[in-house]
Amino acid sequence: MNDNRKLTTTETMFYFIFSIILNSFANALTISTNLGSALWTASAANLSKLTGIDLGTVLFFYGILVVIFNAILLGRLEWPRMVGNLIFITPFSYLVQVITQWLSSLHIIEMPIIIRLILDLVAILLIAIAVSIYQRVNLVLHPNDDLAYILRFKYLHGDPSKAQIASFIPPLIILIISGIIMKNLVAVNIGTVIALFFQGSLIGWADRYIFTNLKHNI
Repeated sequence: MNDNRKLTTTETMFYFIFSIILNSFANALTISTNLGSALWTASAANLSKLTGIDLGTVLFFYGILVVIFNAILLGRLEWPRMVGNLIFITPFSYLVQVITQWLSSLHIIEMPIIIRLILDLVAILLIAIAVSIYQRVNLVLHPNDDLAYILRFKYLHGDPSKAQIASFIPPLIILIISGIIMKNLVAVNIGTVIALFFQGSLIGWADRYIFTNLKHNI
């Protein structure tokens, strides 16, 4: 099999849709376990709690702000890329909200802590796999992941771990501010720490071992 073969339109759409659904489900699962979401999702959950704005809307407006920041990092306006980012965040943002509501109805929060921890860690791995897939498909990216992608290949010599940690600085600041104001945080726990330090490495692992026919187009 030729690993350099260009994906067909059907293959591209399959991988793209699959990765969006997988990422939405995994993020919703981390919220439902309340044992720690990835930084962007955790900060959005806390900002939603702080402001009373629903989670889907917070995630959507997060995306718009990051699209603008990405353009600044690139030093130019890439309209197809920016429109693609916006196309991505619309279904993703509200899928996370809907799936979170559905998972909450299953009373996952009432499960034994060891089960919730396993589910949370599996969800963090699934997020990394989903990000790896749609970064390699590179049709359109979520603005947050596009930020990490830009940092990884434009500024950090292809290092996924450093790129992820650098891209987590904005949500970390939001979490700190939310915690100071509310005196309490949701969706922040051991899973958040693992995502902070290891999500980049997990993405790099997925690049090598998950759907190996997909290659980065730098």
